[in-house]
Amino acid sequence: MKKTVIALMLSFLSVSLFAQNQPAPKGAYLYIGWPNNGEVISGGKPIRVWFGLRNMGVAPKDVKFPNTGHHHLLIDTDLPPPGEVIPSDRNHLHFGAGETETQIELPPGKHTLQLLLGDDKHYPHNPPVYSKKITITVK
Repeated sequence: MKKTVIALMLSFLSVSLFAQNQPAPKGAYLYIGWPNNGEVISGGKPIRVWFGLRNMGVAPKDVKFPNTGHHHLLIDTDLPPPGEVIPSDRNHLHFGAGETETQIELPPGKHTLQLLLGDDKHYPHNPPVYSKKITITVK
């Protein structure tokens, strides 16, 4: 029984470590195509946000293919710690079907937006591939 538990723990640990180390190619570049940094947007309607990625491809969650990942939009928050799974909540939106744009609704005020690419299991790549953080104002 003890050997079985140890074997299961080692198996889980190796899977966890492997999921956290998906390499990112040199020159991978993630960016927000719209809105632009400093943009002032009228509120009361959804805001279109589109994602750009160079030197990598987009693949849905659970699809493991070299040099690919899927987008995560971070709203009014900082990047998660390296090596940890990207949270899924109102500040960390997952686009696991491979989407490259979305529409979001934000209350009036200043907001930050940033993209982070995740691997097939929602871990950042090594090194992490993320966009510049932009600030927008919703009126």
